[in-house]
Amino acid sequence: MLLGVNIDHIAVLREARKVNDPNLLEAALFACHFCDQITIHVREDRRHTNERDLKDLIKHCKNPINLECALDNEILDLACTLKPKRVTLVPEKREELTTEGGLYLDHENLNSSIKKLKQADIEISLFIDPNLENIQKASSLKVDFIELHTGLYANLYNAIFSNILKTPYKIKELDLNSKILEQKLKEELNSINLCALKAKELGLKVAAGHGLNYKNVQKIAKIKAIDELNIGQSIIARSVFVGLKEAILEMKALINE
Repeated sequence: MLLGVNIDHIAVLREARKVNDPNLLEAALFACHFCDQITIHVREDRRHTNERDLKDLIKHCKNPINLECALDNEILDLACTLKPKRVTLVPEKREELTTEGGLYLDHENLNSSIKKLKQADIEISLFIDPNLENIQKASSLKVDFIELHTGLYANLYNAIFSNILKTPYKIKELDLNSKILEQKLKEELNSINLCALKAKELGLKVAAGHGLNYKNVQKIAKIKAIDELNIGQSIIARSVFVGLKEAILEMKALINE
């Protein structure tokens, strides 16, 4: 299974002081030795990564660059000019801390965005919630990849196996009886598996990501129909203690166990 490393949170640290330290390109060039792909999300508000970062990474990194972006014409035009290996289309809201769910596949701008990227010969992925209706729609849109949103799975896992429900970071909707949470986790994992299998059957490549970490990743990694995982925050957080190389290698070992 391939591992894409999202380095947005290195840019978050850089932007905290508005200096070029840590240097995002340096981080990407270093990470390239240990992972299969570099992912960045250039947001409409440029809160962390920006067009300069994207240009530098495409020019200098030996690994493929996966650009996450919204259905925003300015950023899509930028992608068509700079030509990353892949564009993953994601929903985006200014007020969110991170992407909160999958892409709405009946969005009025989706078809035109896909057409624009195809004309630029860029691989296209759709970041979607794991349900079979979304898989069928993605297939009909003739994209190359889908990326299954694992956020609900990750939140359920944390609610069961960590103390997060006793902290200010708990999700109130998941403050439920443990048996209910366990059943919901089982159902979500089954949905991810079924969606991955259906996507492969329809000729789509399958990625997954969002909220995956060193404790919850292995159940997802055991789904053989998934080709690639994209993981960011947990790897960068781990690197604070063990360094970026070791953090990536630890994740690689877990997903390929």
